[in-house]
Amino acid sequence: MGMKKIISIRKDEPEGTGDKGVSFKKFDKEEKAEKSGVELTQDDVYKSLREVYDPEIPVSIVDLGLIYDVIISSGSNVNIKMTLTTPGCGMGAMIAQQAETAVRDIGADNVLVEVVWDPPWNPDMMSDEAREKLGIT
Repeated sequence: MGMKKIISIRKDEPEGTGDKGVSFKKFDKEEKAEKSGVELTQDDVYKSLREVYDPEIPVSIVDLGLIYDVIISSGSNVNIKMTLTTPGCGMGAMIAQQAETAVRDIGADNVLVEVVWDPPWNPDMMSDEAREKLGIT
């Protein structure tokens, strides 16, 4: 069983301890979810990614057409190629992290999210459902 480290930084000295600065606490990590070790499918991955939304647009990253490719190797290692609506998107790192977390939550051991810019995203990549939700015909 692994250990998880929690770091806390204290500004003030706790009464009577004479201790300021950084402290470390270790906690036993919980074992992986029971899905660990299962063979993931592309459908599993896409289903989990449908729960990840661009925070500026109320549509999933799948329906926006931001997911370009999903490659699964060794049953539980996932490589995702995705893009963003614009290269200057300030939420890109957060969206990529949410995508990684969503896929890990279904049992992936290793997840690599690559943000690519070729081909550039355009509104034609959205699903019909996304267009309807956003009022684009």
